[in-house]
Amino acid sequence: MKVIMKYLKPFAGTILVSLLILFGQAIGELSLPNLMSDIVNTGIQNGGVEQEAPEALPAEGFALMTLFMDEEDKETFQESYELLEGGSAEAEAYNAEFPESQETDFYVLDETDPEQLISLESIFSKASYSFVTFMQEMGGQQGGTAAVDAESGFENVDLDQLYALVPQLQQLPQEAFTASMDVADAAEPMLYSQIGILFTKLFYQDLGADMDALQNQYIMTKGAQMLAIAVAVSVASVAVAYFSSRIAAKVSGRMRRDVFAKVESFSNTEFDNFSTASLITRTTNDVQQIQQLITIGIRMLCYAPILATGGLIMAIDKSVSLAWTIAVAVIALVGIMMTILSIAMPKFKVLQSLTDRLNLVSRENLSGMMVIRAFGNEPFEENRFNDANEDYTYTNRFVQRLMSLLMPAMMLVMNGVSLLIIWFGSQQVADSALQIGDMMAYIQYVMQIIMAFLMISMMFIFLPRASVSATRIGEVLDTDLSITDPNDAQPSLKNEGLITFKDVSYHYPKASENVLNNISFTARPGETTAIIGSTGSGKSTLINLIPRFYDVTDGAIEIDGIDIRKMTQADLRANIGYVPQKGMLFSGNIVSNIAYGKDDASTDEIMKALEVAQAKNFVSEMEDGIETAIAQGGGNVSGGQKQRLSIARALVKKAPIYIFDDSFSALDFKTDAALRSALDAYTDNATVLIVAQRISTIMDAEQIIVLDKGRIVGIGTHDALMKNCETYQEIAKSQLSEEELA
Repeated sequence: MKVIMKYLKPFAGTILVSLLILFGQAIGELSLPNLMSDIVNTGIQNGGVEQEAPEALPAEGFALMTLFMDEEDKETFQESYELLEGGSAEAEAYNAEFPESQETDFYVLDETDPEQLISLESIFSKASYSFVTFMQEMGGQQGGTAAVDAESGFENVDLDQLYALVPQLQQLPQEAFTASMDVADAAEPMLYSQIGILFTKLFYQDLGADMDALQNQYIMTKGAQMLAIAVAVSVASVAVAYFSSRIAAKVSGRMRRDVFAKVESFSNTEFDNFSTASLITRTTNDVQQIQQLITIGIRMLCYAPILATGGLIMAIDKSVSLAWTIAVAVIALVGIMMTILSIAMPKFKVLQSLTDRLNLVSRENLSGMMVIRAFGNEPFEENRFNDANEDYTYTNRFVQRLMSLLMPAMMLVMNGVSLLIIWFGSQQVADSALQIGDMMAYIQYVMQIIMAFLMISMMFIFLPRASVSATRIGEVLDTDLSITDPNDAQPSLKNEGLITFKDVSYHYPKASENVLNNISFTARPGETTAIIGSTGSGKSTLINLIPRFYDVTDGAIEIDGIDIRKMTQADLRANIGYVPQKGMLFSGNIVSNIAYGKDDASTDEIMKALEVAQAKNFVSEMEDGIETAIAQGGGNVSGGQKQRLSIARALVKKAPIYIFDDSFSALDFKTDAALRSALDAYTDNATVLIVAQRISTIMDAEQIIVLDKGRIVGIGTHDALMKNCETYQEIAKSQLSEEELA
């Protein structure tokens, strides 16, 4: 994961902005259940009345309530209200809200701070509950129906009848109300709070307030707040999605670029450690896994903990007694996730390796289709592909089935916890320990906590695969290069192309024996140096040391007197025109392929290179000439044409050194002879090295080096070697007749 963090570092500012937006989104999400609870509790149940202590109440009602307060509470209550005479100038300010205030004296609440208001609400609600309890006791003692019955409701209560009781109640001693006041003190706060709200509604109705308008206004206001928050949450979600997608795209682009650049700097030694199919998978599929993780991770991995923590705090605030349901949900969720992931994690690692294997088999089948058909091995290759495909399919199906259990298990926990909350919450509602709106909000908060765990579980689907992919990409990026440029590189000042091998030996990494031993020779400008030998003698390995595709194990190679290890790879290869053993063309056209050796090559230079490479005739016969399209890998030209175009690409470079690695093998004898004749004139001052299998190709070379089992067994001209080199004689006699050799 260090690889991912490294690439995310430049985007720290954008990620911080995204986190702030997510924090705001979480706050908005967490506020919605509270607003819904307010609508149910206050808007529907309480008729839009927000506070228990009334803003205004008739003088008779004020006198009634103060009868059921102790001296301290009564003093606090009286100090908080001001008496206004009906019809007075001060009362006119309340006409719109309380029309009946012009006909009667009433009390209005003075400005109070929140802490004092809470105290007043408690005093008023307890007094209301005490009055109800007192009236129920009186009704029971007299064997009749109480004037106020909390169980039957307050809709039909006649306040005039209650006001008529005030003179009688004032005649009673304070001790007569003590029992009912004690009951109120011992009651659940929610119970006497609800009674207080009901009396506040009655007093508002008595003053002529439009309770329907009050209720509608409250519900509409809260609904508008919910709508605004929902819109803001949606905008925040879109903004975070935009930022996360942008970051993920840029990170994946940079990661692909860096992996590609790193692979381009690999020598053949590093390529031996990674298969081509694996490198392709790491550059595409593995980077895609990381991109998906970042896209979803910023939105979910950061958002889920905020939502879960906030939901936990808000849920406990609504009901501490139901908090155990959250613990049950969390324990169940964590247990399910840990069990599934402990099984799935190893499979994700296997899955990436199987992806490599499937790509490898597919690539070999596509690239080797002609060979497969020639040997009639289609059934074998089909079985080979089916084996790789079935292994991948089985593992992938196992992982997908395992991960598919996660969502149903989460939904089972979610629904089970909802049932627990409704079961135990409804009992608390019945006991007036919890309001319906609060229970609904509590359910939503628990759902938000579970949803946060669902998000985390979603992340655990992507995290293991992305972690494996990051490790695989890190393996490429952290690979130590065996061939690097020196810090104090020496530029080649002469550019003559004089190549000197000084006692060079080489062995492949992890190999125990050298493939080249004590190679020493000099290749001079203006001369052709040919290298010949039996298969496996080390010919291609030898010339691959010159452009530093491999580095020598012992000895040194010098160009113009400078050790090639003291030159930069760019300077070294700029002096070499290289034609590989297998002709390689790139998708594009003939011009782009020839100019690949020299970006600023003119049309005349390209045509001259084609002429020397004996490719001008067949190119001219094509409908679009040098603009003819070349398919991927040169699939629309023959092997000989591909080889000649590869030679032209090297010749257009006009380098001081040319290397032809068995590049004439695909040519017929006539074309081979014509090409060599033209090549002698074109490369008059250059150093030419040719690896060949055919004696006829190298007979005219100024210097022929004969290799056998990695050692030089002969060096000289054709005539000299025919006299003193047995290995060369065997090769020559196996290819040419005595007359041709003479």
